[in-house]
Amino acid sequence: MHRPHIRTVALAVAVATAVTGLAGPALAAPSGGQDHTVSSAGTSTDSVVAAAGAAAFAHASATGVTQGDELRAQDVLFDPEGARHVRFLRTHRGLPVLGGDLVVHLDRQLRYTGVTRAAGHTVRPAATRAALTPRQAAARAASAAHGEAGTARLVVDARGGASALAYEVRVTAPATTASGGSRMVVVDAVTGEVRSDMPDRDEFLSPRLVETLRRRGETLDPATGNVPRAAALAATRSAAGYPRTATGTGSSLFVGKVSLTTTRTASKSFLLKDPSRYGTETRDAKNKPLENFARGTKFTSTTNKWGNGAVSSRASAAVDAQYGITRTLDFYKKSFGRKGIKNNGRGAQAMVHFGNKVANAFWDPACTCMLYGDGDGLMFKKPLVALDVTGHELTHGVVDATAGLEPTFVDSAGNQYGEPGSLNESLADIFGSGVEFHANNPKNPPNYLIGEKLGLAQKFLRRLDRPSLDRLEGAIDYWSPEVYFTEVHAGSGVSSHAYYLLAEGSGSKRIGAVTYNSPTYDGLPVKGIGRTKATAVFYRALTRYMVSTTDFHDARVATLKAAKDLYGATGTEYKAVDRAWAAVNVTAANTPATVR
Repeated sequence: MHRPHIRTVALAVAVATAVTGLAGPALAAPSGGQDHTVSSAGTSTDSVVAAAGAAAFAHASATGVTQGDELRAQDVLFDPEGARHVRFLRTHRGLPVLGGDLVVHLDRQLRYTGVTRAAGHTVRPAATRAALTPRQAAARAASAAHGEAGTARLVVDARGGASALAYEVRVTAPATTASGGSRMVVVDAVTGEVRSDMPDRDEFLSPRLVETLRRRGETLDPATGNVPRAAALAATRSAAGYPRTATGTGSSLFVGKVSLTTTRTASKSFLLKDPSRYGTETRDAKNKPLENFARGTKFTSTTNKWGNGAVSSRASAAVDAQYGITRTLDFYKKSFGRKGIKNNGRGAQAMVHFGNKVANAFWDPACTCMLYGDGDGLMFKKPLVALDVTGHELTHGVVDATAGLEPTFVDSAGNQYGEPGSLNESLADIFGSGVEFHANNPKNPPNYLIGEKLGLAQKFLRRLDRPSLDRLEGAIDYWSPEVYFTEVHAGSGVSSHAYYLLAEGSGSKRIGAVTYNSPTYDGLPVKGIGRTKATAVFYRALTRYMVSTTDFHDARVATLKAAKDLYGATGTEYKAVDRAWAAVNVTAANTPATVR
């Protein structure tokens, strides 16, 4: 799913709807340990980061920050109502801390109001010297992940309730996943034990689902048809020379004929790159396992007409990908003011025709791009470029850039487990569905189903109103302690169900062309607050109040805080959030003891 290692930091700062890329210094403990209070309201990013860093050390008993820690801001968010939120990544005595992320919350006057933290303990490993050499750790990692190990670096692994000195190693080889790719392996620096072995990529189809489909003899053969070729093309004229913004037409596999904003590079030369959306571009991987977007082949045209609605044209899949990505960016920008996947005003990138007979699609953090395989030609007949697939996978990029939710563990087959990973999958389904509603394309009618275009016998892959109707992945409707041992796509049903109930309420209803009938754990009804408000609550919760270890009970708290921010603690919306979680058996009363 998401690699459990610290990524290169660039501050993406959202002020209302404006985003500025920044780079800031690391913040260490104040020399005297005094409580540094900012008495006047500050609006600059630097002052907010400084105040949040000082507050983190001043309130160490709450934040868990201690001497030897340094904090580096990853995100700074300014809420219209006055609150400020700074998401920090942490190092301890110069070593990156896995699971050490935290968000410090301030009021308008930059006074400390609280913290959301991933590690519930002080980050201080018992051992300070490694017994293994980097070469020995790399060898252990290569053996565990069956590939070629890169350089091992020392880290502090603060996940799982205790801190340990460890090595982090990226292992690459075609054998690491069915479609190649890389894994991040963490090896205990004292004992040599493999503490975690996680794939970098988030694959839309899990190994368990693929095996289930094979066992049933079921194939994914989505219905795609030829689309009439567009006859016209319009270009936006500019007094300047080339390149210019142009408007072309695409004949897609899944959504019919669509308009595409492209780049005109000469009189009769066009590039599948959208300058109006930060340079978002789709390229052709030429059936090679490329993880470097720069090596992809550009899609060009002399007519600004792309694809033919069938797989016989390599550009048809590119049309779906480019359309899906631009609609996803539009959804996030128009709904939340988010400018790009990382909220840094940069475009998204994709490569279609990835690898040789790759039967999957995924967000790849190493490439920071979407990769789409063509299918294996046997069980998977078409490229996985459907609109909600793209919305789902790009949302993993948004989660990676914010809370960084991670699975708790991965089995030998590559299936992932744990509530944070399930929540990640759920958010991807929630916002992937939101992309469909935003696009409102009659060729792909919006609904609360995921994967309805894939040609499955059950007519969908997952659904939000009653997740347990998914017989392929065994999705669940309600929380129980056993969710910890549930594969993440199946476990995602808990929060997806809560979201649906918050948006639409319980019981039977028809929305568009789909009939829904959402039950509740306690048999009591839930009245929805509408999709727009429910989505706003979950987005606010993700970006402000979730961290890498957030589980379902934490998510309940996060969404309650978000509802309070947006609509007040006494409002109907706040009460509806509480009721929606209770309806999936997530309550304050049954919150389990936390081990972090």
